[in-house]
Amino acid sequence: MSTWLWIVIVVVAVLIVGAIAAAVARRRRTAELQSGFGPEYDRTLERTGDRGSAEADLRDRLKRHDELELRPLAAAARARYSEEWMATQEAFVDDPPMAITRADQLIQRVMRDRGYPVDDFEERAAVVSVDHPQVVERYRRAHEIAEVSGAGRAETEDLRRAMQDYRALFDELVEADSEVSR
Repeated sequence: MSTWLWIVIVVVAVLIVGAIAAAVARRRRTAELQSGFGPEYDRTLERTGDRGSAEADLRDRLKRHDELELRPLAAAARARYSEEWMATQEAFVDDPPMAITRADQLIQRVMRDRGYPVDDFEERAAVVSVDHPQVVERYRRAHEIAEVSGAGRAETEDLRRAMQDYRALFDELVEADSEVSR
């Protein structure tokens, strides 16, 4: 065989190995995102309608998250927030819409104290999804109910569900061994 034929064979082999390596790396990145984001991966995929766009969105969230200076709560802050949560839950009995508003505001204060962005709800939810992918959808639902409640259109059962959903995120944000996970 001539030298040029060997060169062509080697080049083709290198291209094939490169393509296989790229496919394996792509599958590994997808698996890591699916594992890390859980149900949020599927939600993002459904919203964007395209795996590449969804994964780019999730990688962007990771990047924004990594740029933050997130910190665990001090023991005194955890205790103070827990007391405030208990008072908010008790207030639910007499005035559910007001309690939901207080719960939403409390979550935002806890997030601010931990170093999360709080100015824009979608940004909050996106960054929270990095650390708390199992409850971020509940947070979105609770926030949506709070908005409906603010317009006077929420049923008591919806408000009860919102309070439970806020509690799920609150517990994760305030838990005693609260460590930044990434």
